[in-house]
Amino acid sequence: MDFKNSVVLITGASSGIGYQLAKDLANEGAQLALLSRRTDLLVSLTEKLTSITKVKYYKCDVTLKNEVAESFSQIKKDFGKVDIAILNSGVGYTSSALNYSSMEAEKTFNTNVLGAIYFIEQLLHDFISEKRGVIVGISSLGDGKGFPKSGFYSASKAALTIILESLRIELKKYNIKVITVKPGFIKTPMTDKNNFKMPYLMSVEEGSKIILDGLRKDKRIIEFPWQTTIGAKILRMMPTKWFEAIASKEPPSKQ
Repeated sequence: MDFKNSVVLITGASSGIGYQLAKDLANEGAQLALLSRRTDLLVSLTEKLTSITKVKYYKCDVTLKNEVAESFSQIKKDFGKVDIAILNSGVGYTSSALNYSSMEAEKTFNTNVLGAIYFIEQLLHDFISEKRGVIVGISSLGDGKGFPKSGFYSASKAALTIILESLRIELKKYNIKVITVKPGFIKTPMTDKNNFKMPYLMSVEEGSKIILDGLRKDKRIIEFPWQTTIGAKILRMMPTKWFEAIASKEPPSKQ
C-alpha cells in the first residue's frame, strides 16, 4: 500500500494513535482529513502539518450520525475522494459491578461500534462503485475475553472485530481492503487513566510505525506487541474455569 498522495481520513485524530498516525502519514506524503470532537487540538496539528502536505480538519462527534454524514460530504468536496479511512475513535470506561452504568455502556458502544459503522456506511457507496478503497478499524487485543471491569470496552471491541471480519469477506470481490488493527497497551490519554500495571506498554510512535508497516504489507490483521498477542490467544483458548481463576485475581498496581 502506497500512502503518497492518498487521501486518508482519520477519526479521533486529536490525540493518541490518531494524532501520531497523522504526523507519520504527512511525512509519507498522504493528504489528510482529520476529525475529532476537539477542534482546538486539531487546529494546532493542522498548522504543524500544512507545510508538509494538504491537511484539513473537521469537527465531528462520531456518535452523531448527522455530523458524520455532514463531515464526510465536506471531505469529498475538499479532497474529491477518500482512499483510506482509519476509524480510530475510541473510548474506554471502567465498568465495575458496584457502580454499573448503562450510560457508560451507551457511550462506549456509540463511539467504538456505531461511530465506525456510521463512517463505513458513508464510505461504501463510493468504494463499491469504484471497486477500490481501504477501511482500517482500530480494535484491541482485549476483544477476546470478558476481562473484569472492562466488559463494555471488551465487548465493543469484539463487536467491531466481528463487523470488520464480516465486511472483509464480503468486500473482497469489490477490491476493497478491510484491515483490523489490534493493539495491546499503548501510552495514550485513555490508558493514562488505568490504575493497574500494563504489560509491554508501548509508545504511540512505536504503535504508529507497526500499524503503517502492516498497512504497507497489506496485512488483514495487525496485532502487536507480539508478547501480548500470544498471551491474548492463549487466554482465548483457555478453559473457562482457568480463565476465571486467573482473571479474578486483582492486577498489580502500576505504582
